[in-house]
Amino acid sequence: MSKNLVIVESPAKAKTIEKYLGKDFKVLASYGHVRDLIPKEGAVDPEHDFAMKYQVIDRNQRHVLEITKALKEADTLYLATDPDREGEAISWHLLELLKEKKLLKNKPVHRVVFHEITKKAVTEAIANPGELSLTMINAQQARRALDYLVGFNLSPLLWKKIRRGLSAGRVQSPALRMIVERALEIEAFKTREYWTIQANLIAEEQAFVGKLTHFDGAKLSQFSFTNQEVAEKAQHALIYAADGKLIVANIDKKQRKRNPSPPFITSTLQQEAARKLGFTTKRTMMVAQQLYEGIEMGGETAGLITYMRTDSVNLAVEAITEIRELIAEKYGAENVPKKPHQYKTKSKNAQEAHEGIRPTTAQRLPAEVKNYLTDEQFKLYDLIWKRTISSQMIHATIDMMAIDLNCGSDQNVFRATGSVIVDQGFMAVYLEGLDDNKDGDDKESFLPQLKIGAVVPVTEIVADQHFTEPPPRYSEASLVKALEEHGIGRPSTYSTIISTLQNREYVTIDTKRFYPTDVGRIVNKFLTEHFTKYVDYNFTADLEDDLDAVARGEKDWIPLMSDFWKPFTSLIQEKETSVQRKDVTQEAIDEKCPECGSPLSIRLGKNGRFIGCTHYPECSYTRNLNEDSAASNEPEVVEGRSCPLCQSALVIKTGKYGKFIGCSGYPACKHIEPLEKPADTGVECPQCKKGNILKRKSRFGKVFYSCAEYPKCNYALWDAPLKESCPQCHWPVLTVKTTKRRGTEKVCPQKECKYATPYEGGLEGDGEFQTSKPE
Repeated sequence: MSKNLVIVESPAKAKTIEKYLGKDFKVLASYGHVRDLIPKEGAVDPEHDFAMKYQVIDRNQRHVLEITKALKEADTLYLATDPDREGEAISWHLLELLKEKKLLKNKPVHRVVFHEITKKAVTEAIANPGELSLTMINAQQARRALDYLVGFNLSPLLWKKIRRGLSAGRVQSPALRMIVERALEIEAFKTREYWTIQANLIAEEQAFVGKLTHFDGAKLSQFSFTNQEVAEKAQHALIYAADGKLIVANIDKKQRKRNPSPPFITSTLQQEAARKLGFTTKRTMMVAQQLYEGIEMGGETAGLITYMRTDSVNLAVEAITEIRELIAEKYGAENVPKKPHQYKTKSKNAQEAHEGIRPTTAQRLPAEVKNYLTDEQFKLYDLIWKRTISSQMIHATIDMMAIDLNCGSDQNVFRATGSVIVDQGFMAVYLEGLDDNKDGDDKESFLPQLKIGAVVPVTEIVADQHFTEPPPRYSEASLVKALEEHGIGRPSTYSTIISTLQNREYVTIDTKRFYPTDVGRIVNKFLTEHFTKYVDYNFTADLEDDLDAVARGEKDWIPLMSDFWKPFTSLIQEKETSVQRKDVTQEAIDEKCPECGSPLSIRLGKNGRFIGCTHYPECSYTRNLNEDSAASNEPEVVEGRSCPLCQSALVIKTGKYGKFIGCSGYPACKHIEPLEKPADTGVECPQCKKGNILKRKSRFGKVFYSCAEYPKCNYALWDAPLKESCPQCHWPVLTVKTTKRRGTEKVCPQKECKYATPYEGGLEGDGEFQTSKPE
């Protein structure tokens, strides 16, 4: 029996720590939170000081039982969950459960905290235990209660006023507002044309570019040339004036210093991993967790980075000393500053005892551990290592140059700008990325060495057309940055915020940019119009600050909850009666219905927004939101065909599942057929043996295969059929299935039969090889 029981969150972490502590310690994982609020009304009781009712989380029942069994045989309990409010809460919840079971009589309970999983850090923490922080626990409980009260009261209102199944969150709703507001800003943006003129130059065998800044004595602005005619007129005048050369009139040279970026905190790690590695915030945190909990390397397991949920940019003195020694050894003593760099933490609630995210030892070079890591683990470790090392290196020295060149006279001036890196300093190791930087993070333009009065040959003077562009849509990196700047949420929650918005289908991601869905727009419109205060950026940030004050022991959580709850619940009750569903889901437009003359409105349907008649159901006129009203009145006729039932013309129509072919004689004739004719696979249906199996598309665009005799025969498959019988069970049809793990195989579709063999051929009667992902 083990004398000491240690509890951590994850089994990987438990395995690493148990190796460090030896046979007198047993280390078990709680697998995250062990209990949560009961998932029904009354879980938080505002009438009795916001008392909370908890229950054990189903999936963790067996882990709790394992812990209780081990505790019966142990003398001492160590709670070693993560060093943040969630970790504190997990320990507290577990402790409360164990108290209920009366398993702690005469058994000491210790709280141990470490910020890196190394033998030294873990053994020191065990030797110097502390106690649970009640203020951090209260802050976490208050957060959980607020999220519950908002979700449990606001979500049903969304069901009534918009549609069932929707939900709203205290922090996610302001994040959704950001994405929607950016989309509206882009849609309202009016593009303007402008032209620029540049000279392509060459000197000392180096090509460079000069941009026109003055023309005919006037300083140019962005919109000095707004059309091709004006720009080309100026271009021709400049070509004539230049006569193949420009004269250097002035050289402005300034030297500046560029300082390194501080060590990573959670938010900056998420941003850089998104920019440089293409990781989502969720992926970044998952891989960082693996590096923190421990990697097996040559017979030993070690955590490679410090704790990855932190707001602090501080580094331990011992770590800085080790980093400075490594810089001197690897990059030269001249790259070590006289004094270590000290960085100021921006977060109001950052705990200075915490550190920034760094390697547990700087001497563990990325190249040395690469063979023990997955590709993603190596990329993230390499990023963290480089950022940490560079943060303690000397500044970079850069010469910024601007050369003015006269064209014919001093009335026409071109300016060439560039930079020269005099001393790379920290840039030899790492350079921070930029959001929405089209030219790349570290692109430098270089200029030749020139003197005033030098004659510079012109190879070409060109006029280029440009158009102003709207602000870019949010990427994960820029959204995290915006959330952090507004003080919305905390770094450890950003990943959850983004995942929640996607899971609720309020936003989609295309080319790594966020686009609000129609439902997301409607939900945001409802919240911003009727719950303005609760999606206000400042209000949300101030509430986060108040919760942080609770964690620091500066505020009491119950009055804070009461101040939030009273006006919020009053507003919910008021909106229940004052807001009608049509006020939320319909938006009036200045257009009359072409069929009945009633006003039209933009409405929300099952498949998004559309334009429909307000006189529905008496009038059923509808059209797509982006469809022209004139065009929508003239359905496209299918050439060379007529209705097989009544011989009327066939037309292409649009329904709730997309476009289809229908009879122009509707409603007298109700013939319809799909726009795309199903492809015949040439394989006979094994069930009815009367028709072939056809390749079709579902209303959601997914490919499937079914009998041509449907609905008389309902035989259907997700996978492409082959005209081959199963050698094992003799079923007359095999299918082609592709999976990541097994590749492409011939498989028997009968569940009872397990026949499968590799397949490399094509499909009969099918012009393309296409199989769907197996269900």
